[in-house]
Amino acid sequence: MMRHRDMDEWKPVMAMLVFNLISAVMTALAKKALEQGLNALVLITLRQLVATLFLAPIAYFKERNTRPKFTLEIFVYHFFSAALGAALAQYTFFYGLKFTTATFAITFANMAPVLTFVIAIALRVESLNMKSKAGCAKILGTLLSLGGVLLLSLYKGVAVTHQTSGTPPPAAASASSSQQAAAVQVVEAAGNDDKKIWMLGTVALLANCLFFSLWLLLQSRLTKKYPALYSSTAFMFFISTLQAGALTVTIQRHTSVWIVTNKLEIVTILYSGIMASAAGFLIMTWCVHKRGPVFTAAFIPVIQIMVAVIDFFFLHEQLYLGSVLGSALMIFGLYLLLWGKKDDAAAACCTDSKHQADDEEADINNNKEQLVVKS
Repeated sequence: MMRHRDMDEWKPVMAMLVFNLISAVMTALAKKALEQGLNALVLITLRQLVATLFLAPIAYFKERNTRPKFTLEIFVYHFFSAALGAALAQYTFFYGLKFTTATFAITFANMAPVLTFVIAIALRVESLNMKSKAGCAKILGTLLSLGGVLLLSLYKGVAVTHQTSGTPPPAAASASSSQQAAAVQVVEAAGNDDKKIWMLGTVALLANCLFFSLWLLLQSRLTKKYPALYSSTAFMFFISTLQAGALTVTIQRHTSVWIVTNKLEIVTILYSGIMASAAGFLIMTWCVHKRGPVFTAAFIPVIQIMVAVIDFFFLHEQLYLGSVLGSALMIFGLYLLLWGKKDDAAAACCTDSKHQADDEEADINNNKEQLVVKS
């Protein structure tokens, strides 16, 4: 009995680790595809379309006898779920990914658990006791994570890794002073442009974290109102396909952006649709239903480790000091927050057990009194 209960407790953990691996591969593929010219909105639209076509038949046959009635209220929930979790969250993520690096994008996504916690407190979905150790850990963890985000946003720092090494060629060493001065001006101008682009990408990633946090909280309510997991996810993908398609047609007037011929682009669309969207969103929705939105968001930092390996060894991206320091501060704060949540959960479990024991004792006493009266 205890072993079965332990397995049930570990299932959400294993599921989120699988989701992290899927997301890490998708991030690396998407980064390369976007660099080669694939439009972000086209990627989102086709990704959601592939996910819809893949999941709809499964949902139909698996839940055709158990699917609840699809009311107007449920449609509104799915509409906003599609907008927050698919259309807006994915667009801001891919936009930020295009102007930063894969490691930075996933590192910044570590902000999602903190935002989810803050919004959950504001909406009274999550409890906070300032006088307890768990409450203090939650507050301190939130502040440290916010400090890490500010460090990531405002300080890029020097590159701690190098793509190539070597000495400059002789021609460069013999360049005239005027040529060197001109080169310095060009480099400085390019550096200023890079900083602006980096900041733009950072703002987009912050918006992504906000949309994702709101989506997690919305899903925690949607899964209770419409518990058909496969059908709910398929409906969300279908609506998000229409939303992303309408946004793409509005922004991109040229039909040429829809033409996909590159093998990498095709693989990226198919993988992100079937694995990252269909399988990934099913896993997240199931984990939100089982363990709540804050638990699900808490596993995002694990993706960072996987992406960092792919980013450095396969994409050959540089790693910057600001990313390292900000990541360390953010992850430390995040796990302080998680420790506080775990302590709260343990206390709640003890309270529930005590109430259950009191109820059982009261039932026993009532039964004894009834026996005495009958005798």
